Amino acid sequence: MAQVELIMPKMGESVAEATITNWLKEEGDTIELDEAVVEIATDKVDSEVPSTTEGVLIKKLFNEGDVVQVGQAIAIIGSEVEAATPTPAAAPETKTAEPVVVNPVASAPVSSTTEKIRKTSDSGRFYSPLVRSIAETEGIALNELEQIEGTGNGGRVTKTDILNYIPNRGQQTATAVKAEPAKATNGAETPKQTPPTTSSTPAPAKKPVMLMEGDEIVEMDRMRKIIAHHMVESKHTSPHVTSYVEADVTNIVMWRNKVKNEFEKKENEKITFTPIFIEAIVKAIKDFPDINISVDGENIIKRKHINIGMAAALPSGNLIVPVIKDADRYNLVGLTKAVNDLANRARNNQLKPDEISGGTYTLTNVGSFGNVMGTPIISQPQVAIMAVGAIQKKPAVIETPNGDAIAIRHKMFLSHAYDHRVVDGALGGRFVRRVADYLEQFDINRNLY
Repeated sequence: MAQVELIMPKMGESVAEATITNWLKEEGDTIELDEAVVEIATDKVDSEVPSTTEGVLIKKLFNEGDVVQVGQAIAIIGSEVEAATPTPAAAPETKTAEPVVVNPVASAPVSSTTEKIRKTSDSGRFYSPLVRSIAETEGIALNELEQIEGTGNGGRVTKTDILNYIPNRGQQTATAVKAEPAKATNGAETPKQTPPTTSSTPAPAKKPVMLMEGDEIVEMDRMRKIIAHHMVESKHTSPHVTSYVEADVTNIVMWRNKVKNEFEKKENEKITFTPIFIEAIVKAIKDFPDINISVDGENIIKRKHINIGMAAALPSGNLIVPVIKDADRYNLVGLTKAVNDLANRARNNQLKPDEISGGTYTLTNVGSFGNVMGTPIISQPQVAIMAVGAIQKKPAVIETPNGDAIAIRHKMFLSHAYDHRVVDGALGGRFVRRVADYLEQFDINRNLY
């Protein structure tokens, strides 16, 4: 059979590269069609690359930890006969891909000016192997790298960011290392060199955590580091305000109890409360479109599409937020199928990067943990997120034709966190109240289909 290149697949419009984290097959191993060959990771999700053909893995073109651009060949697959003989065509590719590393002139500064840069700094910022390699080659220390403004997901420094930074290093006020010599030659007239000193002072001020007997140190996994960085970044970016409303969802509970067996029998899957919550949120967004926005500096982006993110649990215990694109175009059955599909594939680590990007509003269900309410953190660059709490039976006063009465009702809290830079309390409060109204007005006699 002819040799076939295994290509790094396209993983969404916003994803241009991925890091190889684990080879599942070794050279010489037999591979079936659609069998997973390698595990890859982006800033958004971990996934596997399946084989596009059957055969034998002849050559791995990249090592674990390498960053590969979308569209590049990462391995060569052929027949067993080809695997038994050397493949001179594949060897030059790996040799010529590393001219900078072999160059003794370029590699000289690495050992003398820069320490080995870790993939995740103390601030929680992630640096890809490619960015670290460029920084070490150019003699950029970690404290200088931390000052570079990143345009990647969550403020991550990309290859373009660091390459654009290098030619202007001498003019950057953030380059504290180069500011010191200028002070010595020009005397005391260097007032512009003081900002780097103050900006780098928080790092030494960080107090180490005291360890006690019996303590165990466990390094965060890659996903947890990304989540930690994004959460801190969101709190630094948005002033969070949270409004609360208690909703009577008795009609929804009774309706679901009435139709759930029929739905499961017909569709071979369960109907949960989540799609009903999403449906109410979508209706409220149409009433208050100023919730469906993003902030870009001093500009407000009004979103045309209503893309609802839903927090889902991963096998590792971490949370991920797959997105239902154009959620307003689904009926309730369609939303149920979309929710179940994304949740199931999240649990099996089968989500694609494009399926967890592009959200314009997010729902998280803290009630699934038995919590009655929560204060969720906004997923940037969105401006709002809603948490739904556990549904509980409570005595409540209800109005009847014969006067007020006390009855047992199913109630839950809605917690609406929003970015107070662009969402005032009036809009944030009205929005969550409108969602509650749609839930309370749910038609108990509604047809499923």
